[in-house]
Amino acid sequence: MRNLFLFFMFVACLPIWANDREFELQDPNPAPVDAWQNVKTVTFGWGTIDKRYQRNEVPVLSSKIQLNCWRGERVNAQAVLLAPQAIRRLSVKVSDLKCGKKVIPASAVNRYFVCYALADAFRNKSGKVDQVHINHANFDSSLVADRLSPLPEMSIPAQTLRPIWLDIRIPQDAAAGKYTAELTADCDGKKYTIPFVVEVNKHVLPAPKDWSFHLDLWQNPYAVARYYNVPLWSEAHFNHMRPIMKLLADAGQKVITTSIIQHPWNGQTEDPFESMIGKTKKLNGQWEYNYTVFDKWVEFMMGVGINQQIDCYTIVPWHLSFEYFDETVNCTRVLKLKPGTQEYADFLLPFLKDFAAHLKQKGWFDKTCIAMDERPMEMLRAAWDVVYKADPNYRIEGAADYYPEVEPKMYDLSVTYQHKLLSEEVLRVRKESGKKVTFYTCCGPERPNTFTFSPPAESTVMGWHAMAAGYDGYLRWAYNSWVKAPNQDGRFRTWASGDCFLAYPGGSSIRMERLVQGIQDFEKIKILRTELKGAKLELLNKTVEMFRPNVFPAENDAAEMVNKAEAVLYKLSK
Repeated sequence: MRNLFLFFMFVACLPIWANDREFELQDPNPAPVDAWQNVKTVTFGWGTIDKRYQRNEVPVLSSKIQLNCWRGERVNAQAVLLAPQAIRRLSVKVSDLKCGKKVIPASAVNRYFVCYALADAFRNKSGKVDQVHINHANFDSSLVADRLSPLPEMSIPAQTLRPIWLDIRIPQDAAAGKYTAELTADCDGKKYTIPFVVEVNKHVLPAPKDWSFHLDLWQNPYAVARYYNVPLWSEAHFNHMRPIMKLLADAGQKVITTSIIQHPWNGQTEDPFESMIGKTKKLNGQWEYNYTVFDKWVEFMMGVGINQQIDCYTIVPWHLSFEYFDETVNCTRVLKLKPGTQEYADFLLPFLKDFAAHLKQKGWFDKTCIAMDERPMEMLRAAWDVVYKADPNYRIEGAADYYPEVEPKMYDLSVTYQHKLLSEEVLRVRKESGKKVTFYTCCGPERPNTFTFSPPAESTVMGWHAMAAGYDGYLRWAYNSWVKAPNQDGRFRTWASGDCFLAYPGGSSIRMERLVQGIQDFEKIKILRTELKGAKLELLNKTVEMFRPNVFPAENDAAEMVNKAEAVLYKLSK
């Protein structure tokens, strides 16, 4: 009995988050603990969303804050609780937001604990840029605050802090005015309260589904099935994907990522993309195509609100390998096919014709793009010939270096952040014809980017740069291509931490929330440009122009740039 009692006492003393998905690793590079000698009691205050707080640092906090936003906008704040002694149960509660008799209910505020995972860096220990992280021993690693966990309560070890992230979603029909509210932390029954103010402007931001910003973050359904250990395309699989993809829809995502061949990117992720379309060569030599998985995935994504574009990867894969099932030998065959050869055309032309017919029958043809990613010019040219021979009305999407020949062919063209900016004439012609231009970041550049260790404001820079460069939006190759244990360790066998994902299993990230902030700023600028004239419009345009260069010098402070720019938006919105 005594042993059983001790066992239950041990379990009762485990941290609230001590499970395989919520626990945090030890920090290999902790901050000095000397500062905790002066912290005798719990301290609760407001931090800044521009900072990733180290788990055992002692920052200076504010007693109050004011947030400024439009109706329909989501705005963030970050509070920090310092715990000199261990706290068994920490929970937080937000009051209603009140402005006289006007009320925004507390249900409009999402509350998250900011959690920590291991991260490396963009440069190795010698200080040299190294975009390919093959050997983790070459890089310093540390715990980084990034993941937003919706847990209702959490345990806090002694001499550590815990950031709390607020995602405040102002209703579009909220009355303008200054709303006051309180955030309360309950620490083992003892409560600490800090006030905050939200000033709601008279302007209205459209709903995310109506944002003009062309957001294209590639989804990976295969990572979800592996992480939650459920069968692909099962009901359980879709149930786990629904909140993750709804988070993406709420960011204004426009594009559904589909894979129409096996491993289009050569298996570069922890969970390779399989083909969503089966291809079978029958005994009589005819081709048969199975669209069951493709249809289920597209219909699911449209059901969560992502329904404007379907990108199909790819007919120019990195490995130039194409799989199909051959009934004559009752097994899968793999063909090596190079664009420009007759064998390539013979394999793809029947498929693309049948695919076009299927898409038209589903009513999706005008939303669909055959996607080609970072391929050489001669391969693109040969692939276009096959696509247009199958159906001259097919649309093509691609992330590619800008060649004069590429641009007119691409309905949706994405260029790198560092690429020479497209001319105003090219942008004008594309806009008039309804074509899209975005830019992308991936394993580079070092700055600005959306790695787990990137300054949070760099995610917001993406929206401002898109507006300044005249682009329609932003592309990133991985929304949720999770590493083995993303909640604990964001490092990967190649590329810097966080390059593979912006969302975590079960929740958002600081990076994702700050990216949405930049997208909202993009929408605000478009609206204000229709209203402002003279000196005010000149001030707005001058502010946007700060973000135009496609080189981000090391001395640039993203937070300072964004805060200065948003102060101008606030002034011009009043």
